[in-house]
Amino acid sequence: MSDFFGIENLIIIAIAVAIFLRLRSVLGRRTGNERPPYDPYAAKSAAEGKAARDNVVALPRQPTPGRSVGAPEIDIDARLGDAARKGTPLYDGLKAVIEADPSFEPKRFTEGASMAYEMIVTAFANGDRDTLKPLLSGEVYEGFEAAIAEREAAEQTMSTTLIGIEKIAFTDASQKDGLARVTVRIDSQMITANYDKAGELISGDPNKVSDVVDVWTFERDVSSKDPNWSLVATESA
Repeated sequence: MSDFFGIENLIIIAIAVAIFLRLRSVLGRRTGNERPPYDPYAAKSAAEGKAARDNVVALPRQPTPGRSVGAPEIDIDARLGDAARKGTPLYDGLKAVIEADPSFEPKRFTEGASMAYEMIVTAFANGDRDTLKPLLSGEVYEGFEAAIAEREAAEQTMSTTLIGIEKIAFTDASQKDGLARVTVRIDSQMITANYDKAGELISGDPNKVSDVVDVWTFERDVSSKDPNWSLVATESA
């Protein structure tokens, strides 16, 4: 019993608590390649995304949208930083999002999206439906779930290790009729391998790091008191 409370175990427990608190602070209230042998990614229309808003990826945001009367004007250039170059459609789109939701901060948004990305690709490889479902829109979840079911029916297993996200950058943004949409490109490196029921390698390479590029789109009704963003579309670039 005394061994359990040794200094090594206490350090491990402290690290685990710190990671949990970090995820909670960045991702919000919700809890939960070389590519896999199927492609669950498919671009979704705005109508499909809007219908899926109830299933969300929690990305950071203050709870009350809109700038209060008498509040100082927002320095858009300072807020955007190097997220978009002035005079571009992306700059104008992000500006519209910030004007509709003054608490939108590009840097914190990409931090949250990066953490959500790691959680989702890991959960997919593990066939963890419970983690995936609250993080994906209905349409996106259906694609992932169908692939997991197909893999299970074939008695195959998948191993994915996210080495790291090399870059995450905004590629598009818009705000119309109170509906904000933000798209990010995620460049990452992964090790992915797929095995048959006998444990034999059937695709991928457990010793090879592959470059992966995904494009994810998030959406939020800025008039809603719900601070979360829905992941409404994913595709591979």
